[in-house]
Amino acid sequence: MASSLTSVAQQERVEDALSYLPCSTVAEYKKGDMIYGHGSVCDTLYLVLSGCVKVTRLSDRGGQLLFELYRTDEFFGEAGLLNLSNPSEQATAHHRSTLMCWKASDVEEIMHKQPRLAIALLQFFGLRSLVLAQRMESLFFDPIDCRLARSLLRFAERLGTEQATGEAVMEPLTHELLAQYVGTSREVVTCHMANLRRLGYVKYSRKSIELDKAGLKAWLERRKGVAEATS
Repeated sequence: MASSLTSVAQQERVEDALSYLPCSTVAEYKKGDMIYGHGSVCDTLYLVLSGCVKVTRLSDRGGQLLFELYRTDEFFGEAGLLNLSNPSEQATAHHRSTLMCWKASDVEEIMHKQPRLAIALLQFFGLRSLVLAQRMESLFFDPIDCRLARSLLRFAERLGTEQATGEAVMEPLTHELLAQYVGTSREVVTCHMANLRRLGYVKYSRKSIELDKAGLKAWLERRKGVAEATS
């Protein structure tokens, strides 16, 4: 996975789309409210002003896949810019959230007047596609425990708070939600989470998840070394 330093360096080179987008409609959603759902057409670009938004997709087998949890200052709903319907996608408020919304047709009109907006959005969503490619690589080549560890580290970087001890503390994530992100069952995630807790890399309760980031990264490196030695 890309390091947080690389991520920061990349983001510093990305233009700020908000420099070209005017203020627009603001909508508020309570936790669990649906923003758009399966079978509906998303024709709006959204920006998270506060809170957190969960975007999921239905697999062909009917299972729920967690595409991403979007945080403050992140866009979603990009399929609307391509005039594509995505009946398998659903966006809901993971927490109470405030969003700014632009109709895709309005964004397109602004792009004609401000071509740099198109470049800024292309850069933003291009970086997102790189992260998705890394996740796909992990899904193909990593065992489930490593996929889970990488996912926890990613959530800690995006949603967690760094402590003076070097640990990261973040909100509790259900094992069902982690399973949807990792691509396995809740029972398997529960088993691997218990093992990571036994090893001392993870502490979790109904109130929070505490992650020993350095220890978990070192464990991943050891697991990688063992896999390479036996391949």
